[in-house]
Amino acid sequence: MFAIIGIVVVFGAIVAGYLMEKGNLMVLVQPAELIIIGGAALGTLFIANPMHIIKAMVGGVLGVLKPSPFSKARYLDTLKMMFEFLNKVRKEGLLSVENDVEKPKESAIFKKYPTFLHDHHVMDFVCDTLRMAITGGVEPFDMDQMMERDMEVHHHGVAAPISALSTVADALPGLGIVAAVLGVVITMGAIGGPPEEVGHKVAAALVGTFLGILLCYGLVGPLAANMTKGADEKNEYLGVLRVLMLSFLKGNAPIIAIEIGRRAIPAHVRPSFTEMEKACKGGGATAAAAA
Repeated sequence: MFAIIGIVVVFGAIVAGYLMEKGNLMVLVQPAELIIIGGAALGTLFIANPMHIIKAMVGGVLGVLKPSPFSKARYLDTLKMMFEFLNKVRKEGLLSVENDVEKPKESAIFKKYPTFLHDHHVMDFVCDTLRMAITGGVEPFDMDQMMERDMEVHHHGVAAPISALSTVADALPGLGIVAAVLGVVITMGAIGGPPEEVGHKVAAALVGTFLGILLCYGLVGPLAANMTKGADEKNEYLGVLRVLMLSFLKGNAPIIAIEIGRRAIPAHVRPSFTEMEKACKGGGATAAAAA
């Protein structure tokens, strides 16, 4: 939502300032310049990246236009889900959740949390880790190393489309200059014509440089920066799950593991202990008894 507001503010401020100086808005409408810049940018994107990165980049850009999925409510749901799951393990043993881990979409616990099931990487991260715990023979340190490596691989994969978009942003000013140079070439061919025609062609050439710089610093670059923050939020979310599961695997009670996970949540979306307690159990006395 804020990304959309920001885009509107950027373009609105530029157009408003231009009109305040009695500028002719139609002069900025140069389809040929847009085709040169946009087409060349798209071509460089195809040259530099395989299709799976381009698809991920498109998905990331669309995700920027939506609210962040990692809100306080999402974290509260996650803590509640993990508390319920770990409590079952504590009462009935690791083998009692084998079916939940092997078939999470059929799990009575996980089915109550559709957001978890729809995020395939998060679901695999949790279930694969718990599957190894059920199998046994893996020390908590080694489990931590596996989770850390999984997070690194995922973060690297998420960073690839961001890097691709940043590269396009860096190329846009240069492509704007290319469009401007082509406009100058056309202008030189019409140098003996009417002054009005020559002036129009010069303006069209300058619009190419303007569009390249505007799209770089006013749209594509900020979108890449926002995607970077989204990738960091996902990594922080996985980090919470990592410390939470590791704490339980080291022998801590479910409520202690949940509290350790809560402390790893970023401050601006971290629920209070009371909020966590109410979401998980509905009261301090029950929580104290479980601990």
